[in-house]
Amino acid sequence: MSPDLLAPLMFTTLVVVLVAGFPVAFSLAAVAAAFGVLGVALGHFNAPFLLAMPLRVQGVFNSDNFLAVPLFVLMGLILERTGVAEDTLVALGRLFGRAPGGLLYATIIVGAVLSAITGFVSASVIAMGLISLPAMLKANYDARLATGSIAAAGTLAQMLPPSLVLIVLAEQVEVPLVDIFHAALLPSAILVGLYLLFVLAATAWRPSLAPPITAAAEVSRRQVWLQAAVAAGVPLCLILTILASIYFGVATPTEGGAIGVCGALAIAAVRRRLAGGRLSQALTSTGVLCSSVIFLLLGASFFTLVFRGFDGQVWIEGIFRHLPEGQAPFLIAVTLGIFLLGFFLDFFEIAFIVVPLIAPVARKLGVDMVWLTVMIAVVLQTSFMHPPFGIALYNLRSVAPATVRTTQIYVGAIPFLAIQLLMVGVLVAFPNLATTQQVQVRATEQEIEDALRAPPVEPVPEPEIPEPEKK
Repeated sequence: MSPDLLAPLMFTTLVVVLVAGFPVAFSLAAVAAAFGVLGVALGHFNAPFLLAMPLRVQGVFNSDNFLAVPLFVLMGLILERTGVAEDTLVALGRLFGRAPGGLLYATIIVGAVLSAITGFVSASVIAMGLISLPAMLKANYDARLATGSIAAAGTLAQMLPPSLVLIVLAEQVEVPLVDIFHAALLPSAILVGLYLLFVLAATAWRPSLAPPITAAAEVSRRQVWLQAAVAAGVPLCLILTILASIYFGVATPTEGGAIGVCGALAIAAVRRRLAGGRLSQALTSTGVLCSSVIFLLLGASFFTLVFRGFDGQVWIEGIFRHLPEGQAPFLIAVTLGIFLLGFFLDFFEIAFIVVPLIAPVARKLGVDMVWLTVMIAVVLQTSFMHPPFGIALYNLRSVAPATVRTTQIYVGAIPFLAIQLLMVGVLVAFPNLATTQQVQVRATEQEIEDALRAPPVEPVPEPEIPEPEKK
């Protein structure tokens, strides 16, 4: 069999196995093992080539970025089980209750905080659907606007630091995590601001969509402000402390995660919310979730090893050579492909399978990898909100009451989806919003080879010996 056919055949086999419904982690490992044996049998690479897999596993466990994952997951689960989101929503609901759409403002702010804490879209959307949707429906809020705001706030987990999505993407594209957090912070803040502006415009146009809560006026404003500052300020200060410690070099990402866990335990202890086996539940859930991520990562590493053994990266580059030259056609193809894959695949599957295949091509084209990482996160966030395939909409449907129709969830997501598409356009038009200002230099393969080649040794001139003077 021609070696040029093995790489596309391996990729096609993986797609068929995944479509058949087999678990992703074991599908990756099984396809890699089968084609690894085939590659050795056909003589495309030697058997010792496969012994590089233990070294790749060791590299995974030695990664500082991945060591931070279980700590951030544990921090989020502890805060989720100690009722931080509920307390914050109640306090902010009272604060904004007099204004039309007060609970919508509270939902978006709490959703942003919860997204940064949990780091997973599904967890954020489900939690906010259970916490805030019943309260908004009871206050006669429009179901479309209520569900749309919940889905939009929940998908902020894709890009709001310290997002686990950004941690995984930083490892896959091999860029410093500090740069990713720094680059994603401003676009995330702009997106939250655009959500709040839309709610302000919608409720100003039609206050009946989200009427004020009359009971909110019965509480002392000073007391309301104090409760809101305590309820929302404590988790927000914890997140900002983590980001500041990582950004200013005081702590590594792993140490930042440890700071977050200690802070979450302190908050839970002060509020006396650790009883009833909540800590044990958080630890168990963290172990289960991180184990699934590790198995998926190991399977993807094995698949990538064998795929590169068949020169699969050359086949991928050949596909992109059919596009017009330049960065723009490549970026359009990549963003559109990832957007469509987000309808059917989970984030981790895209991050571990697709991103490592396109990253080398992006580097050769001189694309800013930090900007590309933030762009991928925003595109996936948009994909998860797109009806009728958006994962966030499916999650919200699973916890929404039967009185809320599925069509209302889809229609409510459209305005926020338009805002996210606008954010994609803003990042394309103003790439400096999501970059570390590093100069990207595009080099050809020949220039790279010339740079790696040892410089020629110049002959050392012999010293001139002066002739003795004649007397």
